[in-house]
Amino acid sequence: MLKISLTSIVITLAACASPAQSNVNGNWNFSMNSPFGEISANVEILADGESLTGEFDMGGGRKWAIEQGSMSENQIAFNINRDGTSMTYEMTGTLEGNFIAGIASAMGTEVEWSMSK
Repeated sequence: MLKISLTSIVITLAACASPAQSNVNGNWNFSMNSPFGEISANVEILADGESLTGEFDMGGGRKWAIEQGSMSENQIAFNINRDGTSMTYEMTGTLEGNFIAGIASAMGTEVEWSMSK
């Protein structure tokens, strides 16, 4: 009986995590107002368990890979490196339906960003 109960709990927990993960998957429109002006990109995100992968397409052939991506419930976090330089953006955000709002941290500065489907 204990084995059946534990199995039921594990299945229930896995089912609870699935909607947020499946909702984060796909193509997103990214926008951020930085000190250098507005930045926009097309972003592809794929969740696999608690891991996130994907890519920012900045246009003009510039693509930034999502690195060290993670997801817990509706919270996401990942890093991106700007054009292969040592400048790393540490990105955190909250997923709500087809919208993500977050904070980008780099070089001691924080800037709000958003993505929508």
